[in-house]
Amino acid sequence: MKKGKKRILLLVAVLACIAAGAWLLRPYYLNISFGISDYLRDRGLTTPEDIVRVDDQRYGDDAMQVFDVYYPRGTDAPLPTIISIHGGGYTYGTKETYQYYCMNLAQHGFTVVNFSYRLGPKHKFPAQLEDTNAVLTAICERAEEYHIDTDNIFFVGDSAGGHLNAQYSAAVTNPDYAALLGLDIPRFTLRATALNCGVYEFEALLGGQTAYILDGEPSQYAEWMDILGHITENFPPSFVMSATGDTWCLPHAQPMADFLREKGIDCELHIYGDDSHRPPHVFHINIRDPYATVCNDEECAFFQKYIVTEGIY
Repeated sequence: MKKGKKRILLLVAVLACIAAGAWLLRPYYLNISFGISDYLRDRGLTTPEDIVRVDDQRYGDDAMQVFDVYYPRGTDAPLPTIISIHGGGYTYGTKETYQYYCMNLAQHGFTVVNFSYRLGPKHKFPAQLEDTNAVLTAICERAEEYHIDTDNIFFVGDSAGGHLNAQYSAAVTNPDYAALLGLDIPRFTLRATALNCGVYEFEALLGGQTAYILDGEPSQYAEWMDILGHITENFPPSFVMSATGDTWCLPHAQPMADFLREKGIDCELHIYGDDSHRPPHVFHINIRDPYATVCNDEECAFFQKYIVTEGIY
């Protein structure tokens, strides 16, 4: 073989190795970037004086299987309860990343459960979905201890957590889908959900972060991941949200809202910002952002419309 061809083949091999290494290490690069951004976002924030926090409660044996509970100081009875499913592309994020956002929600008169779940690429799907169900099982068993009203449960989830939220909400309201996913859903009543800055169609997920959590060919997960195909008319009322600066997920908000409305599901679509003010992806967890204040106030007001008290106690 001529020296020229050998050099070309060697160069191609080196570039292929670099590309493969970059793909494998991409989650870790993103985690460092996200971690710095989140630290700067929350630097200087402290636990509000009007909030009680119960930290580091276990719901499994893995180090990531822990949750916090926040509720207004002076609470002595069950409160409508929000479960927060954090984002991070399935490979990043913990309850600490979302603690101040979740405490802000608690200030609206809710108990809020903020949990970490096992992450990819170490933990493959459906670990994240199983952990979501395990958290619900744990808090339902200890509801009185945590001031949780299991008859008034609400979900929030953004980015990857928005996908998990939509998937778990579909499973909660469709027993056939829960059985397909292998989930034994505990007893609680899901009143409404907030789908924040998410992607909901399986085709849109291919080639993204899900490549780090699917163990095998994506095609073998198609039925499991077909959220829209398993949403029934029993899916909860939904607050679908994105922002003008959310280039990742904004294109998926309107189609999701339209799909839910066609199913007869009560749905509100909210896009925050305009051409001159463009809030970024998951802007709402930055509680210093005025757009976050409006968004979180409106989501909590949406939930409050669906709280049911008569005839359940």
